Amino acid sequence: MTQTRDSILDALRALTLPDGGDLISRDMVRALRIEGGKVSFIIEAETPEAARGMDGVRRAAEQIVSRLPGVDGVSVALTAHGPTQKAPPAAPQGAEPPTLKMGGHMKPQQGSMKPSGVKTIIGIGSGKGGVGKSTVATNLAVALARQGRRVGLLDADIYGPSVPRMMGVNKRPASPDGKTIIPLKNHGVTMMSIGFMLPEEKAVVWRGPMLMGALQQMLTQVEWGELDTLLVDLPPGTGDVAMTLCQKAEVTGAIVVSTPQDVALLDARKALNMFDLLKTPVLGLIENMASYICPNCGHEAHIFGEGGVRSEAEKLGHPFLGALPISLETRIAGDAGTPIAAGEGPMAEAYANLAKRFIEGGLA
Repeated sequence: MTQTRDSILDALRALTLPDGGDLISRDMVRALRIEGGKVSFIIEAETPEAARGMDGVRRAAEQIVSRLPGVDGVSVALTAHGPTQKAPPAAPQGAEPPTLKMGGHMKPQQGSMKPSGVKTIIGIGSGKGGVGKSTVATNLAVALARQGRRVGLLDADIYGPSVPRMMGVNKRPASPDGKTIIPLKNHGVTMMSIGFMLPEEKAVVWRGPMLMGALQQMLTQVEWGELDTLLVDLPPGTGDVAMTLCQKAEVTGAIVVSTPQDVALLDARKALNMFDLLKTPVLGLIENMASYICPNCGHEAHIFGEGGVRSEAEKLGHPFLGALPISLETRIAGDAGTPIAAGEGPMAEAYANLAKRFIEGGLA
């Protein structure tokens, strides 16, 4: 009997952790690989200190998986998500928690806004809205995390934050002192969004300086920890947030997402020109909604045209990172808060291949 990712995760649910929950409910399993009868994965603890006390859990997980039919060998490693963090001083009994305010003008700052523990920052932009930029950002983040990378996702689309819904998180981040922000985590991804701070239906009615102030807070006040890469879901277009990020945060590069039709490509060219003016390397272009495959007959239709983004990338000398079809499953998964990249199937494989390309290129 050949085991699948789902069957192995189901088996691991039976392992109860000493402080409650299990490896799956607490999202601690990384880089699960199945090669014939060989299974390997990583257990990621919150801190190095926690990892040092989990060797018994590692051995128990190894034994559970080794007993599954068809498994010939198991390799389980322990790692930690970030450095040991000192607990904030306890508030006096009955005291109100500190108030965390977002927005306001940028504060004067010496040096870069790049978080110290982050190796690379990659902006994910588009010339216009509605091309699936946030879908690409969330799924790429999850795909990288599944391959063992330490990934952060910053939702900088302040007027239209969609990361909370797509990543299945709807609670407010903690703040021990009213200044430091403790990011939230799901699907192996550390994340921050203005959407965590406001009701889903409430509009953000801010001018440019307040947007830049919020971006500064989400970069410099969030305890991002040690990350291999921080993906930034940028607002569509060529406005203040993208400019500030590229000028102040030592961005490694940018990805531009577009659909194939001419109208979208007109705006994508403007985004590419903006990154060029800001001296931000373009790491590649992604063609989203490239085709539609009928689930009944299998016929493939190119609703928005065919190959426009690939042609544009070749013409401008930028890498073409791949084409992603319109997928009902992707939409349903995003609305449900479990990105398609967190499961199995053709779309999950497409994002896994995209993530692998980033890793092999040293970008994540």
